[in-house]
Amino acid sequence: MGAAAGIWRAMQRLADTDAMEVLREREAAMTPEIRPATSADAEACGRIIFEAFRAIADQHGFSWDFPSAEAGTQLAETFIATPSIYGVVAELDGRVVGSNFVAEGDPIRGIGPITVDPAVQGSGIGRRLMEAALERAGDAMGVRLVQDAFNTRSMPLYASLGFDVREPLLLMRGTPRSGPDLGFSVRPMAAGDVGACTDLCSSVHGVARTHELQEALRVFTPFVVEREGRITGYLSAATFWLMNHGVAETELDMRALLVGAGAMRAEPLSLLLPTRQANLFRWCLHQGMRAIKPMTLMTMGHYQEPRGCCFPSVLY
Repeated sequence: MGAAAGIWRAMQRLADTDAMEVLREREAAMTPEIRPATSADAEACGRIIFEAFRAIADQHGFSWDFPSAEAGTQLAETFIATPSIYGVVAELDGRVVGSNFVAEGDPIRGIGPITVDPAVQGSGIGRRLMEAALERAGDAMGVRLVQDAFNTRSMPLYASLGFDVREPLLLMRGTPRSGPDLGFSVRPMAAGDVGACTDLCSSVHGVARTHELQEALRVFTPFVVEREGRITGYLSAATFWLMNHGVAETELDMRALLVGAGAMRAEPLSLLLPTRQANLFRWCLHQGMRAIKPMTLMTMGHYQEPRGCCFPSVLY
């Protein structure tokens, strides 16, 4: 009996050793090379961006963020070509299996989108991509990201890396029904407005976003709202929520801004609404805007509770 037990224990130790060796081989095989993104990576990154977001959306019954792989590729091409955005990719056996981006133009760094090929998700590649992005951010004043609130993989990952949950968000889409408020004037932003908008952002958030505003002027049609002859609010990309952020002195300024911008755009507005701004949330619903999906703002480092009415973009 004793000899049989000894043989059994020896066989068990051998099996455990074999299992550990298999695990080590698997981990070694799944250890990616992390390197800077290049223009040659755009198509692979775009395909993965599309497939990764499609997979998580389908799993939870939400609409897709990107309608096609081509749309994902267009975003990847733009980000890789933008000097103020740093991109990294993960490679396995010479094949791109994931990417991440860091917006570096302003004091607060914005991370995302981070995506991993669905075929290799859960293998630690996402953590490696996040660690590379945080290493790149270095000693920046702060870092921010926005994640899908229904994604129970990404939120624990970000929290384990040091990010704090700051705001529950809802992606809202639609055109407000109200007519213009005669006490406010809404118009496209001009280059000469950047200084006033920067000051307004600093008063609300404690930091400026000058570079992001300048980029918005170059790529999108940002809007400002004026009251009594001065700028009291702005938004940066009215119909493109990924890059759309806004600040205003008061909720009434923000309402007037959304109404005015909506009236001047053929496409519906889209924005990430902090739902703790309960009155503005109810107003948006009353105006016929629809809630598309829940998201979460997470930050590391500097964060000031907003001192006004605002909504974030994905990169801030």
